[in-house]
Amino acid sequence: MGLVEEAHNVQVIGSGEQIIVLAHGFGTDQSVWKHLVPHLVNDYKVVLYDNIGAGTTNPDYFDFERYTSLEGYAYDLLGILEELGIHSCIYVGHSVSAMVGVIASITRPDLFSKLVLIAGSPRYLNDVDYFGGFEQDELDQLFEAMRSNYKAWCSGFAPLAVGGDMDSVAVQEFSRTLFNMRPDIALSVAQTIFQSDMRQILPMVTVPCHIVQSMKDLAVPVVVSEYLHQNLSSDSIVEVMQSDGHLPQLSSPDIVIPVLLRHIRHDIAA
Repeated sequence: MGLVEEAHNVQVIGSGEQIIVLAHGFGTDQSVWKHLVPHLVNDYKVVLYDNIGAGTTNPDYFDFERYTSLEGYAYDLLGILEELGIHSCIYVGHSVSAMVGVIASITRPDLFSKLVLIAGSPRYLNDVDYFGGFEQDELDQLFEAMRSNYKAWCSGFAPLAVGGDMDSVAVQEFSRTLFNMRPDIALSVAQTIFQSDMRQILPMVTVPCHIVQSMKDLAVPVVVSEYLHQNLSSDSIVEVMQSDGHLPQLSSPDIVIPVLLRHIRHDIAA
């Protein structure tokens, strides 16, 4: 196993010619895909990895400068594909990793046959003629809460992000992976994500994009999925699911897994 693979806890499982890469979002790790993976391993080779900064990775590898922009994560993704000798894949990115995949696909479109983007957003802040869902003072309060008492913040944020029942297994699971992150790293990652603005790169995308979104999501309003659809220059399709929350593959697998499998297996109709 190479250095990049080891740092990211890369796992390659399953059998099949086609390769699927699963990339998790903020506050989680590759375990967020546990309901999806069993449905893929018989037909695909599946690559799972953890973003640097996730609680499962060595915090010494987290470079605060490198990860002040999403490009740092995109270069990590390209490094993993290179080390594994992958020449083409279906990429499934959740939350921040949706935009990470978009960035990587602009640099190396040849490596991606399609992008499946779950709960992705090019910008979280509201702007003139753009609704991202947050005002700057709301984000400042969120960062301050993380700074002052990270554990308390995790306990409050997890049920809001996941949605549904506060005592659900999905809330407990997200609380666990969120709390596994080192607080200073979590704050840095959250600031990078929530202050990011990727709108200007959307016209540079050439790889087909399947945009999948919960009907109700604290972090990403439904209008954002339509914004992506309208502004990506590549072929794209949107599906809004009858699910609640920002981690629907964890909290509503019965609804979400069939949708994801359909977008993975079928291309956008011409």
